[in-house]
Amino acid sequence: MKKLLIPDSYYESVFFIDRNKLKEIGIKGIIIDIDNTLIPWEEKEADTKVFSFINGLIEDGFKICIISNNTKKRVDKFNEVFGLPAIHKAGKPKKSPYIKAMELIKTNRRNTAVIGDQIFTDILGGNRLGLFTILVKPISTKEFIWTRIVRKLERILLKKILK
Repeated sequence: MKKLLIPDSYYESVFFIDRNKLKEIGIKGIIIDIDNTLIPWEEKEADTKVFSFINGLIEDGFKICIISNNTKKRVDKFNEVFGLPAIHKAGKPKKSPYIKAMELIKTNRRNTAVIGDQIFTDILGGNRLGLFTILVKPISTKEFIWTRIVRKLERILLKKILK
């Protein structure tokens, strides 16, 4: 179980992710979370930095699917400017939304990465399928009460992982 909670990479922010490294290891598709990964939980739209990041991934040839446990309204609002394949109310860490995301972007387990800010949803879900997982530091401390509770466990685990 412990291995399922350990990301393949950790970055302070999505903006520090080495896209060339992803290409080198054969990544073609990216499944990415929204809340506290790309934008703060309380924000609705991408800022120019996020817009540039997503467009940079697309220009580099990556196929992208948004995957979120949040509502359709929330995901659709964020995705208005991108028009990417997207899955709302995903139920991460279940396997099925990740499988559906790979089907939407026509990738497979060997060439797909997952980027997210939560170990017990994003990383666990991706690792259950053997995807390349990237954990990023959450952007904001504003979150659902349940997420704040889980974050305490994540911090303990992250200290052990980063040693």
